Amino acid sequence: MPSHKSAEKCVRKIARQTLVNRNRVSKIRTTTKKVENMIEQPQKAETTVLVAAFRECQKQIMKGVTKGLVHKNTAMRKVSRLAKKIKALATS
Repeated sequence: MPSHKSAEKCVRKIARQTLVNRNRVSKIRTTTKKVENMIEQPQKAETTVLVAAFRECQKQIMKGVTKGLVHKNTAMRKVSRLAKKIKALATS
């Protein structure tokens, strides 16, 4: 338990920021899963819809990098793997 007024404020601040960060991470995961589901079922998803969903996913992942939630290399790896899957889908 915090024993100083400033420590109590820090606890409140951390709690608020944790909620914000949790929401951001959840949004990243949701958009990623949405794109992966579209890739797995290509007959249901149009190419333009898939590309739009991928761009939104990429935007959310990069926003996570700037906010410090995701490491830069991790984000680039995730985006690269999704792009590779989409490209393979388009060529086949």
